[in-house]
Amino acid sequence: MLENAITLPFDPTYYAYKPALVGASSAFQLEDDAIAWDRGGTVVRVPYRDIRRVRLAFRPMTMQPYRFMTEIWSVGGVKLAIGSCSLKSVIEQPRHDVEYNAFLTELHRRLVPLRNGIQFQTGSPFVLYWTGVAVFAALCISAVGLIFRALEIEAWLGAAFVAGMLGIFLWQTGGFLRRNKPGVYAPDQIPAHALP
Repeated sequence: MLENAITLPFDPTYYAYKPALVGASSAFQLEDDAIAWDRGGTVVRVPYRDIRRVRLAFRPMTMQPYRFMTEIWSVGGVKLAIGSCSLKSVIEQPRHDVEYNAFLTELHRRLVPLRNGIQFQTGSPFVLYWTGVAVFAALCISAVGLIFRALEIEAWLGAAFVAGMLGIFLWQTGGFLRRNKPGVYAPDQIPAHALP
């Protein structure tokens, strides 16, 4: 089933990926009035009119630093999670950028008439995001303090090491925070930073 989703030409109403190393693939089909989720033979249908929230987020993993997730919540408590890459093995985690973007674009097109009843969000939840920003800022300030202290005592190698680690931390974590800033969007204007 997964192989059908990654061959071209592909159907923008169908998307499949493997969310975990162990277990079945998740396949999604956009029907006329609902999204159907097939998880290893068990099919869950969520009517578009029951969708209450859609969140697009950047969720990197250790071996896949460029992974995006879409979370869809419905009235009945069903939560669908759609990832932009599959987990075939610890090392092999192929990306499905083109298929993922096409599927989400088609899903949003179908949700436009229902836009008033759905929250369209990007990034991390507000409290989680700003807590992360506060911790990030505190760690950066601490690292700068360590660099200045190392320079005062003429520990050049120590100052260079901390500065290098701070640079990597700023690049990695800063990029994550930039892509995951909480926001809202219109279903006919999907923000580019929320897609691969």
